[in-house]
Amino acid sequence: MTPSIESRTLQIPAGVDAGTEIPLTTIRGARPGPVLALVAGNHGYEYPPILALQRLRGVIDPATLSGTVLMVHVANMPSFLGRTVYFSPIDGKNLNRVYPGRADGTVSERIAYAITREVIDKADCLLDLHCGDGNESLRPYVYQTVTPDEQMNAAIARLALAFGIDHILIDRNRPTDPERSLYCSTTAITRWKPAITIEAGFLGTTDEASVQQIVAGVQGVMRELKMLETGPPPVAKPVFLDPSEVIFSPATGILYPMVERGQMVAKGDLLAYLTDFFGTRIAEIRSPLDGVVLYIVATPPMTEGQPAGCIGQIGT
Repeated sequence: MTPSIESRTLQIPAGVDAGTEIPLTTIRGARPGPVLALVAGNHGYEYPPILALQRLRGVIDPATLSGTVLMVHVANMPSFLGRTVYFSPIDGKNLNRVYPGRADGTVSERIAYAITREVIDKADCLLDLHCGDGNESLRPYVYQTVTPDEQMNAAIARLALAFGIDHILIDRNRPTDPERSLYCSTTAITRWKPAITIEAGFLGTTDEASVQQIVAGVQGVMRELKMLETGPPPVAKPVFLDPSEVIFSPATGILYPMVERGQMVAKGDLLAYLTDFFGTRIAEIRSPLDGVVLYIVATPPMTEGQPAGCIGQIGT
């Protein structure tokens, strides 16, 4: 193999709505090896993964690399440039809920379709890199999907440990239909490609610690896959979270969080309360189980049915 670094912009033409573009980098190593896909910016307000991929592009030396790295620097350019939480400002859709996408769909669906064909289909495994969106105060953790296949489960667990974040959420509820996979990482898994989703960062900030944690995690995975000779070791003492539960807001109003990310809570503890826009208390949000606060929404706007937080119970 001839080692190289190639960057290009994948154009998403206009369709039923405006078009956009996706910046991609392909790093080809000097020796054969796996193809690792790294996807940042499925949610455009999640900045540390985007910054981490820029940094990794500069430090991965093709001459010492075995295999190929496919980088999606910003998957959701409309959301990134529009500074929107969760949803595209063009079509109002959550990109990480419309995979594998549609060639003739709205812009989020066309982005998902392009990433599925141009990145996921060409990869052997995938890391979907996320963090706390602009509204989420989040402590780092990794989603480890459980599938009906033990061989796939072992490969996914290997990636989760190699990334090096100590809290690992066991996720048993992802789709199994490759044509209705919804999530980026699930799209890979339903196509027989091990994948994990990483969360590292909070409240749409660009803190250096989160960027470094993502960079180190990717290097740990590359070491585990024998793409690099050196890198951080797997996490030594993982904390498995099973079960976990996302708590959805029962009302629209102004949110007052009462807990911090990483805090331990008991079932029934008050996580947050809501007021109407005149200050009258209208609802409370309580923990559905004993566990750790993986994230809590920490900004005032709240819409009924949107996530307010997530609790993970520490497994025994």
